[in-house]
Order: sequence, then structure tokens, then C-alpha cells
Amino acid sequence: MEERKPLSHALVGVTIAVLVIIISIITMLVAGNTAKPGSGLITYAIIIVGLIVFINLYGRLKNNNVVFGELFSYGFKATAVYTVIFIGFLILFSLLYPDFKANAVEATRTQLETQRGITEQQAEQSMEVMEKYFWVLAIGGTTLFFVIVGAIGSLIGAAITKKNPQTLFHQSN
Repeated sequence: MEERKPLSHALVGVTIAVLVIIISIITMLVAGNTAKPGSGLITYAIIIVGLIVFINLYGRLKNNNVVFGELFSYGFKATAVYTVIFIGFLILFSLLYPDFKANAVEATRTQLETQRGITEQQAEQSMEVMEKYFWVLAIGGTTLFFVIVGAIGSLIGAAITKKNPQTLFHQSN
């Protein structure tokens, strides 16, 4: 029987990134809102479910001869790949749609206006910070949320995947 080689973490990261980008584009087209690509529960659910499925597949293709750390690192490496690809998509998207930044700032302004307990002066200061540090906040926020969601998906995937590691002693008998 021929042993199948598991998918690389890079290919898994690319697959998840493509799915998230497609869902982001569909969501932006349907909602008509280009302010927050990649945000939302659907995106995070795709990431978590994708990681769980691919980590489980990785374990099965290795005949469950894996340990928790190996499975978690596989998922977290995939997380790094899809995060970098999505940040590239954000930058490309902003070049194709120059009003992306203005829409994001306006969406933030609308959110601040609907919150209670925020004075107009505080809202203006927040808007100045948002405009000044837009890319730091966009890239940093995307990275932070995607890494947190990826860690959760990797932990769940590594925890539920069947593990039956063979030690050298078992292999020699």
C-alpha cells in the first residue's frame, strides 16, 4: 500500500487564504461595504473549521503517528501563511480601491457616533489617530485577530485529532 504524503502547511495556508478572500469579496459585494474586508464571524469560522479539517487530515495521512505539538505547529504554520497572504490582499485591495481607507474611517466614525458615553472631542481624537495610523491599525489588527483565531483553530484541531505516536521501542518490535 502506497503511503500518501500530507499537504504542506504552506498549501493549507494558501487554501484557507483563498477561501477567506473569496468570502470577503462576496460579503463586500453583497453588503456594499468595503470598509472591513476579512472581518466577521463567517471569516473566523472558515479559518477555524479549515484548520481543524486540515490538521485532522494531516494526522490521518501520517497514520496518527503524531503528537499534539506536531499537529499544533502544523496548524500554526498554516496560520502564518494565510495571515501574510491576507495582508497582501489588503494592500492590493487598497491600491485597487483608493477609497478603501476613507470608507474604513467613515465606518469607524459611524460606530463612534452610535456609542454612548463618548464625547464629540473623544470621537474627533479617535478619528485623528485612525487616519494617522491607519495602516498600522489595519495590518496590526488583522495580524492579531488572525493569529488568535488561528491559535484557537490549531489548538482545537490538535486536541481532537487522534494521536497514536509510535516510539522507537514499539517500532523495533
